[in-house]
Amino acid sequence: FVNLFSYFTIQSNVLVLVTAIPLVFAARHDGALWRVLRLDALIGITVTGVVFATVLAKLVDPSGVAAWTNAGFHYFAPAWALAGWLLFGPRPRITWRVVALAFAWPSAWVVYTLVRGAAIGWYPYPFLDAGTLGYAQVSLNIAVILVASLVLAVVLLAIDRRLPATRG
Repeated sequence: FVNLFSYFTIQSNVLVLVTAIPLVFAARHDGALWRVLRLDALIGITVTGVVFATVLAKLVDPSGVAAWTNAGFHYFAPAWALAGWLLFGPRPRITWRVVALAFAWPSAWVVYTLVRGAAIGWYPYPFLDAGTLGYAQVSLNIAVILVASLVLAVVLLAIDRRLPATRG
């Protein structure tokens, strides 16, 4: 059970759900913490989709129910979370401060993953397996994803500022 919730994929999908539910009840929902979590959800779910499609998809061959859940977590949720934000917002909500604060969760997840992996010998993704790859390669892998995530955050900020404000 702990391993399941140690996957970035699971956490990013949960964040999408947690930040989308308030919008069902109040389309103009806002708040300082919610803004950070919403950006975390958008970045996290997009990174989930891209990393799965480019790195992990070739390593798995799910069938049956697993194929459906895999498609939902790695393709459907990323595409629709981003499309939903583009179409419905709410906007504007992203600031430079929100961007900076949004990197607290993924940074904490990386630290947790590496510390826990070193302690129990299990890593949720092969590109983070320091026992097999070594910390130099894992650090490089993390840096590549971090830079891509930062670029994505800046792109989302620019889009948030350029698209028209949304109404409830």
